[in-house]
Amino acid sequence: MAINPQEFMSTLEKRVCLTAEDKVLLQSEIDWGKDIAPEMAEHFYAYLGRDEEMNSMLNATEGRIHRLRETFIEWFYEMFTGMDDWGKDYADRRWNIGLVHVRIGIGPQHVVPAMATVIREAGQRAKTDGKSEEIKEALGRICMIDLAFIEQAYVEVSSEAVLRETGWTEGLFRRLIATGANSM
Repeated sequence: MAINPQEFMSTLEKRVCLTAEDKVLLQSEIDWGKDIAPEMAEHFYAYLGRDEEMNSMLNATEGRIHRLRETFIEWFYEMFTGMDDWGKDYADRRWNIGLVHVRIGIGPQHVVPAMATVIREAGQRAKTDGKSEEIKEALGRICMIDLAFIEQAYVEVSSEAVLRETGWTEGLFRRLIATGANSM
């Protein structure tokens, strides 16, 4: 069930309609993205810090929140640079970010609304800074791609763990999930 990150990236680009024009636009705003990244990190972690469970996870070890903020700033900036034109390196990095979220235990119930916070705050900042509606939309699309990588990491890791532990086939596993979903 393991994904190929580059193929997944390509599929997601089509699904969210991330265009070549969006990429050019994001790259044209690299400096702005770099400038606002620390502010977006503050909004992101302020949001997560209000949740008792997340706050304890974010501050579980000395310096973790500082390291996470630095990583967030880099992640945010990379959405504008595309690293390698949103190719293999970008896809691999997003896949690894998803796996880290799974390892740390930051679940989708926290990631999805936190990403919504980033999109909202970046949109407000874009408006304040007189940026176009198109940059807000392009940033929203690339955020959705990055979010999909995190969500997919949960699916892949969970599925692989069940298959490994039970010895089930992928087909059996999918049928059991469909049957379970139908009964809910």
